[in-house]
Amino acid sequence: MRYSAGIICRCGLSLLLALLSTCSGLYEDQIGKFDWRQEYVGKLVDGAFDTSSVDRIIVATESNVLAAISAKTGDILWRQILENGPRGTVKLLHVASPSSTGARLNRGNTGHDVITVTGSNPALVRGWNSNLGTLEWEWSLIPSVPEQSAAPAVWFEHDGLLYHVVPVWGSHLEVTPYQAVSGQQARSTTSRIAAGWIAKDRCTLAGTFFACAIKEQLLALDLAADASSTVVSKPLGSEAVGRPRAVRGEPAVIQNGRYYSLRTDQKLTFGSKDAALVDRMVQEGEPILLQGMIDRMTNKLTINAHRLRDFVRFESVEFSTDFSETLGDPELIAIRCKQSSGGSTSRVAAGLVCRVLLSTEDGAIVLVQQGKIKWVREEALAEVDTADFLDLTLSDAEGAIEEELNNKNGDVFGAFQRRITAQLSHVKNLILHVLGVGPAPSKAQRAGLVRDDFGLHKMLIVVTSSGKIFGIDNVSGKHHWVRYLPSFTGFGNGQPMKLLVQRTSRFYPLPAQCVILGREKSDSKRGLLYIFNPITGQPVAGGGLVQLPYRVQQVALLHQTGPDFLKGLLLLDDDNNAHVVPDSLAAHANNFYMFTTDQRMAQMRGFLVQYRAGKLETLPTWQIDLSGAGKSQQIIAVEGKSPIEHVHSQGRVMADRSVLYKYINPNLVAVATTGPDNIHKYILNVYLVDVVSGSIVFSMSHKRIRPPLHMVHSENWLVYSYYNDKARRTEITSIELYEGKTQTNSTVWSSLDAPPLPMVERQSYILPMAVAALKETITEKGITSKHILIGLTTGAVAEMSWALLDPRRPVTSPEKAREEGIVPYMPELPLPHEILINYNQTVSHIRGIHTAPSGLESTCLVLVHGLDLFVTRVSPSKTFDLLKEDFDYFLITVVLVVLTSTSFVVKQLASKKIIKQAWK
Repeated sequence: MRYSAGIICRCGLSLLLALLSTCSGLYEDQIGKFDWRQEYVGKLVDGAFDTSSVDRIIVATESNVLAAISAKTGDILWRQILENGPRGTVKLLHVASPSSTGARLNRGNTGHDVITVTGSNPALVRGWNSNLGTLEWEWSLIPSVPEQSAAPAVWFEHDGLLYHVVPVWGSHLEVTPYQAVSGQQARSTTSRIAAGWIAKDRCTLAGTFFACAIKEQLLALDLAADASSTVVSKPLGSEAVGRPRAVRGEPAVIQNGRYYSLRTDQKLTFGSKDAALVDRMVQEGEPILLQGMIDRMTNKLTINAHRLRDFVRFESVEFSTDFSETLGDPELIAIRCKQSSGGSTSRVAAGLVCRVLLSTEDGAIVLVQQGKIKWVREEALAEVDTADFLDLTLSDAEGAIEEELNNKNGDVFGAFQRRITAQLSHVKNLILHVLGVGPAPSKAQRAGLVRDDFGLHKMLIVVTSSGKIFGIDNVSGKHHWVRYLPSFTGFGNGQPMKLLVQRTSRFYPLPAQCVILGREKSDSKRGLLYIFNPITGQPVAGGGLVQLPYRVQQVALLHQTGPDFLKGLLLLDDDNNAHVVPDSLAAHANNFYMFTTDQRMAQMRGFLVQYRAGKLETLPTWQIDLSGAGKSQQIIAVEGKSPIEHVHSQGRVMADRSVLYKYINPNLVAVATTGPDNIHKYILNVYLVDVVSGSIVFSMSHKRIRPPLHMVHSENWLVYSYYNDKARRTEITSIELYEGKTQTNSTVWSSLDAPPLPMVERQSYILPMAVAALKETITEKGITSKHILIGLTTGAVAEMSWALLDPRRPVTSPEKAREEGIVPYMPELPLPHEILINYNQTVSHIRGIHTAPSGLESTCLVLVHGLDLFVTRVSPSKTFDLLKEDFDYFLITVVLVVLTSTSFVVKQLASKKIIKQAWK
């Protein structure tokens, strides 16, 4: 027994060592070497200076975040990420102030500094510690009036109570006050205040007043007063435009370019985009009205101040400062002033030093201190729509060589002369550089924006939903340039703005060129183009902005380029007419196939674009209705293949040494529809559609399945994840398509030649966590193995090998499967910590993953975006084309020298031996 126990122990130890040898992890000294993360909070909903600390600002954002920001540096001190979606929407942020603290202490110590109200069904009321960001208490409220018959509830704080207000349009207001900590009603019943004049999109909550702009008058009710309070009415003098804009800190609104106080008869002229804020802490309880005005001609921000009592100017806090054109129109959030100890400026001489917190239209958070911008947080990056990695420009020396090689005029002697001159110039520059008197480097070299040998250093172009564009260094995370497009927005069907690369930086000396396609924010919703250089951020000649006279329905890049290596844009408008930008490339759009989808009607249509007699014609070729028999299905996802993808292997070697050829159709698009069903509750249908011929190559139906759905389509396979409502778990399905043992056409694929239907392999697996995003790795030549990047709702990103998702994994493990290296089937997919590429760098609220190839075939660049940004690189097949960091160069040099010397010695000895043998 002892002998057998020893054998078992040794076997177990051997197995443990074998498992450990297969694990790959991240060494501590490698953290942050090849990756970086930037944390954000999002666009502000509300904010206030924490009175218990001079260096803390409490903010609540549209990204469902409660955070504390350092007033000195703008860094995040702590951050609490609330529930995703409507459940975490912040309805109220209340930060304790000295004026409210006294009233609160009369009711007893509540033990909280910050109160938030989030969601609506149920609404969650929470108390937070402003110093540590910890949750002190919490209670929930389920509304008594269904949301179908009432508008979303609004909240406000007054005299230590929280008021819950539910407007029922055209009828009444239901007001219920609650004790903040306990959640007990302060009154026995809910007050029903008759207000038949309230209307949707015409009302707002201003302090304790519920105000509405109806026709030519402003009507308001004080909800904190007695239920029988009278309606406040103020004439506007003209028809009301839009809803009133509430003024922070005071029951007042801005309507039709005027400031109206709801307590008094005060009014003041305001601009349509002027910001307003009322503060009572600047001058010992005296209410001060701050008015912020922006002049876009000079990019100047001016803050004027008036005493509300008599509207006399209060110059102690007034200032004017430069305001960058990359920042949108500002909104005043909060102000905090303190008495100065002395100084020389006019404001300091007046005895006040003020900090003003601003939130801009593009999402940035700005702090102005003593009339100068102290710091800016670019919170637009919390809402990334699309991104791409682009190659940097060549250095001056490499550019000269490239320009010399591109000269093909046939002058051999001139080329030789230029080559000698270039070499002499390089030697001269080297000597001058060593002496320290060399020529100054170019602007790109000074900024470090020069292409490296392995193509790992790239420019990351990021487009946000607010219309802001960033050029970010993918190695350091530095923001090299920023542009703001205030008139741009995404498309109405949920599609974001498009980023298209017309020309890369490979065509020296021509600069790279990109274009952003969006639509106008105005009612016209016509298409807009912004053409720019992605390396410098500068627009092309003419400002780069192109206003299209039509609405854009579909866009595609032409395959052929013009004489300047520029790819044209093929646009399809609402009338199914084709357009090419620029017009000179219209001839390249001949015989180009396009398709459109109608998500709500679940219909797809195909078009053929032809160029005849100098004009573009669009011919409808096919139409598919995927709405089902009951017309209840809707399209929720359309996924095509990456246009830069390369397929290295055309087939798969079987155990009998035969080849199973892949069904590689570049025109194949995956379409998913979902809808209710009388028997199975929900049905998810997946179609593989050839968008040239309009034929459905394959379809599959899943019962009792509902979104969220995420898809990855590449080469001859499709992977998608969904939620199984019956088993209440997240599942992932993989599909592979094969032509068979013989290939139909090994040279050119044509969808019009009626290719045979493919052989389909499919399999489903169980994931232990919910999926937020899916993406495949991509490399330069497609030689490296494909891995699937799975963004989880926990904020982790897993790198899943395709071997685990292979649909050909057998339930049992036959001999043939073992010879092919196929893993036996198991329904559960493992998620060990070793496959998490962001280790402890959690990315909150992941929205998408973007991958791009590098100059190394083994390496893929990855961007994960959500509330945070995370950039890294992955090597699915390890770094087979790179030497390891601990490679012993000295040893290999000694070995090469010894082998070379030995070969010469052996060569001499062999020759002498041959001579001696010849004389025998």
